[in-house]
Amino acid sequence: MNPQTLHVAQLGAAPDDSGIWQITLNRPDVMNAMNTALFTELRAAVRELSANAAVRVLVLTGAGTRAFSVGGDLKERNGMSDETWRAQHQLIEEAFLAVKDFPVPVVAAVEGHAHGGGLELALMCDFIIASETSVFSLPEVKRGILPGGGGVQNLVRAAGMRRAKQLLYTGAGFTAQQALQWGMVNELTEPGRALEQALQIARQIVQAAPMSVRYAKLAASRGGEVDFHTGYMLDLAVYNVLVSSQDRLEGVQAFNERRAPRWRNG
Repeated sequence: MNPQTLHVAQLGAAPDDSGIWQITLNRPDVMNAMNTALFTELRAAVRELSANAAVRVLVLTGAGTRAFSVGGDLKERNGMSDETWRAQHQLIEEAFLAVKDFPVPVVAAVEGHAHGGGLELALMCDFIIASETSVFSLPEVKRGILPGGGGVQNLVRAAGMRRAKQLLYTGAGFTAQQALQWGMVNELTEPGRALEQALQIARQIVQAAPMSVRYAKLAASRGGEVDFHTGYMLDLAVYNVLVSSQDRLEGVQAFNERRAPRWRNG
């Protein structure tokens, strides 16, 4: 994997960083606008990392402090044929769904602008940490289309139906404070510190049992899409798998011995 529009790296400077990987959208000169090459490389990178059992948390961010991403590269799209546009969008769908369905937690760290596909990509993550000066929008109706990267469904689920409809119909921008108030963003940081806070949360996640975190994501993500009783049955199914795991025995033993657990991921 040798991408040109992304920076993919495993953290490892400290013991607490074990298992944390970071993908950085790396086109800062155009505010990390996403072109065909980036979509292609993002799809490949996420698929490759999803098959790597050593990955415990993925942090997704943008290069520089001006933008997480301003969305699709409209200069590349200017004059693009319907056939080419649809082919590119197939890449977007596959890349973004690979992020949403990633087997372990994905945390978005947002600085500056997150618009259109940039906001949609952040919303595909499990949650968002943003700087207090970040700004957001889904302006697609002003471009003759609508959000096609999961933004409609994710916005409805994150901000509520009526709020989402207003934002989708107008394409209006909104602030980080509003995003926090509406439940789209988990935490706000001082400018320039969103990635630092996202990594700090990632370090907390990797202290937990790997299988437990994977199953918690599965149960929360899939269970949240169905009725309560069906979701609860999924909770119990994965709970009973974990009861028979070595890590359940280790977690209880470590607690009683007042020491840090030594997870075996099994």
